[in-house]
Amino acid sequence: WVINGTKQFITSGDVAETVVVMAKTDKGKGAKGISAFIVEKDTPGFKIGQLEDKLGLRGSHTAELIFEDCRVPKENLLGEKGMGFIGAMDILDRGRTAIGAMSVGIARGALEESIEYAKQRQQFGRPIGKFQAIQWMISDMATEIDAARLLVYRASFLEDQKVSFSIEASMAKLFCSEIAMRATRNAIQIFGGYGYTKEYPLERYFRDIKLCQIGEGTSEVQRMVIAKRLGL
Repeated sequence: WVINGTKQFITSGDVAETVVVMAKTDKGKGAKGISAFIVEKDTPGFKIGQLEDKLGLRGSHTAELIFEDCRVPKENLLGEKGMGFIGAMDILDRGRTAIGAMSVGIARGALEESIEYAKQRQQFGRPIGKFQAIQWMISDMATEIDAARLLVYRASFLEDQKVSFSIEASMAKLFCSEIAMRATRNAIQIFGGYGYTKEYPLERYFRDIKLCQIGEGTSEVQRMVIAKRLGL
């Protein structure tokens, strides 16, 4: 097989020894014309392009992969010809659940920081956690995080049972990333000016969580998937 083309936004693409590449093997068959190939790092014609300078998750490398007359042996076809897209969709559901879990973790970090700060920060002679406005923000954060966690648990449970969980994965990914974005934003608001500095981790949480609304399918895509599964 000879592969030509580029891949964008590949996590750890510059450090992986082996990559799995989805490529068109039959342009006339649409999704059924996509196959998966194993490509090793030292394969002639395969090289790393630019590394992305990202807003958040800067500890995770994101790279461009370039294939120029990249020749791979026949035995490097992964699975059956034309079945690559189906395999990718199966992996995508798992990835969406994982994004949901990551979102819950970031949101939980924002919540814990907010609770601690609200107990310590004094205004008008008392901790800001005694003000109803702050209490309501933190209460909403805690409630939404628990609900998000349960969505992740449900999708994970269904995956373990080896039954379809596409809609549950999309719901988990959508809801978790959205509430986590809100949690980190509100946490910065609770911290006031300090939330906008690097003295506290909230600005990093805020930058990191944005990817969870984009990666593995944007929030808008998740809504489309959910609607389709509901028969709309």
